[in-house]
Amino acid sequence: MQISSLTIPLSFVHNMLAGAKRKMSPQEIEALVEQAGISLSLFEQPAARVTREQFVRLYERIAVTTGDEMLGLWSRPIRSGTLKYLGLSLLDAPTLLVALYRFTRFWNLLLDDYQFEFSKEDQLVTIALKPLTTDLRPIVFGHELMLKLTHGVVSWLIGKRIPIEAIGFGFERPAHFSEYANLFPGPITFDQEYTFLTFSDEQLLKGFQRSKMELIRFVRSAPDDWIFVTFDHNVISTRLRRFLAQRKSFDLTLDEAADVLFMSSRSLTRKLSKEGTTFQSIKDEMRRDLAIEQLVKTRDSISQIASKVGFENLPSFHRAFNSWTGSTPNAYRRITIQRSAK
Repeated sequence: MQISSLTIPLSFVHNMLAGAKRKMSPQEIEALVEQAGISLSLFEQPAARVTREQFVRLYERIAVTTGDEMLGLWSRPIRSGTLKYLGLSLLDAPTLLVALYRFTRFWNLLLDDYQFEFSKEDQLVTIALKPLTTDLRPIVFGHELMLKLTHGVVSWLIGKRIPIEAIGFGFERPAHFSEYANLFPGPITFDQEYTFLTFSDEQLLKGFQRSKMELIRFVRSAPDDWIFVTFDHNVISTRLRRFLAQRKSFDLTLDEAADVLFMSSRSLTRKLSKEGTTFQSIKDEMRRDLAIEQLVKTRDSISQIASKVGFENLPSFHRAFNSWTGSTPNAYRRITIQRSAK
């Protein structure tokens, strides 16, 4: 049983489609959405979520259809093959620092409305996405995607997730902010003058070795490997999620979890609070994601799924699922079946 899968709020899908809407008709976009296995009926449910696989398939279909690897999110199309040649330009860099500098230079040849600024000060390296005019309104997913790409590429080069010292976004805090804990491993601020991320230069002074074949595999798996990387920082919430996934059960109590993590329940609660979450929230998020995945990917009965995600009776599962998605499990599955039958 896979418990560590990820579901994505529909707000991310809406934001991803922002660039495609510039180039495609509503009918063309609807066709791509359904080809990705996402029912159009879900767009009528504000709390709906899609699976990670559905999200990635939609990204891939938009990229192929538009001929733009960044989905029309920037004023100039990023043609097919760009990410491959970007990677090739980095492979012979002596350190991550040099590779990151080349990364910014490469993008500055392609972006018309923004400039990637590379700066180093006080043992910190900052990559800033600065608008070239004052009237630019940032496309949220474009900025999220560019920071994910930057971090994903640098982490792939060294073979581990590079810690981020600070992240800032040049837009207001979005409605899907709670999802950022799964996407960005560092302290986040909003309403900044521009979007940026900062690394410790100590992390970037290391050499690396990557082959062309490894690069090709990395590019072929895009965007999955650099959007949905799982961060191995030793934060309590990550350790708790990992243990729950290994346990393959959701009947763990707060006291039991605290014992496993070698701390008191009060200390666990306090540490999770500092990370912006709670013990129950983590369990609910993991149960929600598994329930949605099972509804979409299997034909197990609703009662079987309820049992898998830790509910002793169907009414409790129905109430929880409705609070998570705004829908009943049966209605969510019916939408999926209707989409598949088309």
